[in-house]
Amino acid sequence: MTRSDATPAPAAGTQPEEADRLRSLLRDPAYQRTLAFSAVVGVPVSLAAFWFLAGLHELEHLLWVGLPADLGWSTPPWWWPLPLLAVSGLLVGLVVSRTRGAGGHIPASGLHTGGMSPAALPGVVLAAAASLPLGATLGPEAPLIALGGGLALFFRDLIRTPVTAQGTALVGAAGAAAALSAIFGNPLIGAVILIEVAGVGGPQLFAVMLPALLSSGIGSLVFTGFGRWTGLSTGSLSMTVGVPFPRLDAGDVLWSVLMAVALATAVHLVLSMGRRAAVFVAGGPVLHTALCALGASACAAVYTLAVGRSPADVASSGEAVLQRLAADPHAWGVGALVAVLLCKAVAYALCLGSLRGGPVFPSLFLGAAVGVLLAPLPGLGVVPGMAAGMAAATAAALRLPVSSVLLVVLVLGSGAMIPVAILAAVVGFVTVELLPPGRAVPPVGRPAGLPAARPAATWEDDGAEPEPGPASGRPR
Repeated sequence: MTRSDATPAPAAGTQPEEADRLRSLLRDPAYQRTLAFSAVVGVPVSLAAFWFLAGLHELEHLLWVGLPADLGWSTPPWWWPLPLLAVSGLLVGLVVSRTRGAGGHIPASGLHTGGMSPAALPGVVLAAAASLPLGATLGPEAPLIALGGGLALFFRDLIRTPVTAQGTALVGAAGAAAALSAIFGNPLIGAVILIEVAGVGGPQLFAVMLPALLSSGIGSLVFTGFGRWTGLSTGSLSMTVGVPFPRLDAGDVLWSVLMAVALATAVHLVLSMGRRAAVFVAGGPVLHTALCALGASACAAVYTLAVGRSPADVASSGEAVLQRLAADPHAWGVGALVAVLLCKAVAYALCLGSLRGGPVFPSLFLGAAVGVLLAPLPGLGVVPGMAAGMAAATAAALRLPVSSVLLVVLVLGSGAMIPVAILAAVVGFVTVELLPPGRAVPPVGRPAGLPAARPAATWEDDGAEPEPGPASGRPR
C-alpha cells in the first residue's frame, strides 16, 4: 500500500482524549446511576421474560400436543393449522389496528430496538400470544426485545428518573439484553445482538468488523491445518470437550462458501416476499392479516399431505424441530427435507409480513435443513454443513454476522465449527448486502401511502421516545 492509499494516522492526542472522555463518563453520577439501575432492573425483566416464554410454551404444547392427544391423534392432522392460524390472523389484525404500538414491529423489517415504550407493552404481549402458540413461523426474540426494553423504561418512569435520549437508549438496551438472555440461555449473546442491532458505530462498525472476522476464520483454518500437517503444537488456551466433532477440510470450506452464497440469495428472496406481504397487510390489517395467516397454514397442511409428517414442522418457530433434526438427521429423507424447506420458507415469508414474532429461529432451521440436505456432497459432512447453513441463513436474515456465529456455537454446543461458521456468515452477509434492496416495510399501525414515521431518535435528540426503525439502522 502506498502512503497515499493508507488510512490517515489519528491526530496527536486522539487516544488520550478518548481515554479521558471514557474516564469522565464513568465518573459521571448520572451514568453511574444508569449502571446501578440496569443491574437492578435486570431482575424483574428476567422474571417477566421467563413467565412470558413459559406461558407461550405451555399454550403451544396444549394446542399442538395436548389437545390432539385428547382427541385421539398422536400428531395433529393435516387440517389442524387452518383454524388455529385463521384465528391468529384475526386476533393479530385486531391488535395491530386497535392498540398502541400496533403489537410491535413487523418482523420483515428485521430486529431493531426502535419503538420500545411502556405504552406498547399490552399490544406486544397480545400479538405475540396470538401469533406464536397458534402456529406462526416466527420466534419469540423480537417480542422479548420490546418487552424487556419497555419494562425497563416503565420502571424508570415509575421511580421518576429524569428522561434523556441517552438514558432512554441505555436503559432500553439493558432491559432488552436481559430479556434476550432468557431465550438464548446465554448473557453474552444477548449483549452482542443488542450491540449489532443498535448499530453502535454505524456502518464503520461493519466495515472494520468484517475483514477482522473473515481473517480470523481463515487464520484459524490455516493454523489448525498446518499444525495437523506438521505434527507440531504451539499450545492454546482451550479445553477439550468430549463430543465427537469432525475435522474440517478443504471440502467443508469450499462447500460452505458456495452454500452461503446460495442460501443468502434464497433468504433475500424470502425476506422480499415478507416485505411484499407487509405492504399487502398494510392495506387492510384485519382481513389481509388473516389471509396471510391462512396462506401459512395452507403451507403446513400441504407439507403434511405430501410427506405425512406433523404440520408443526412448518407451523412453528422451528426450535423443537431443529433439535430433532440435529439429533437424527438421517431420519429425514430427501423428499421430506425438500418439502419442509419449500413449505416453511413460504410460511416464513407470509408470517414475516403479517404476524408478530422474530426471524431468528426459522432462519436457523432453514439453514440447518439445507446443510443436512447437501451433506452427501463429496467432501461435506453433516455437522459442517449444518453449521455453515445456519450461520449463512441467520446472517442473511438478521444482517448480524457476529451474532450469527455466536448463535451457531450456542446451538451446536461446541466451537469446533467456528471457522466454517465465520466464513459462511461473512459470505452470506456480504452477499445479501450486495443484492438489490427490496421495497421498504410500511410503518406499523399506519396504512400504506401515509407519511412514514420520523427516523429513530439519536442520543442528540430531545429525549423523545424513538420511533421504530430498520434493523441495525440500515434501511433495506
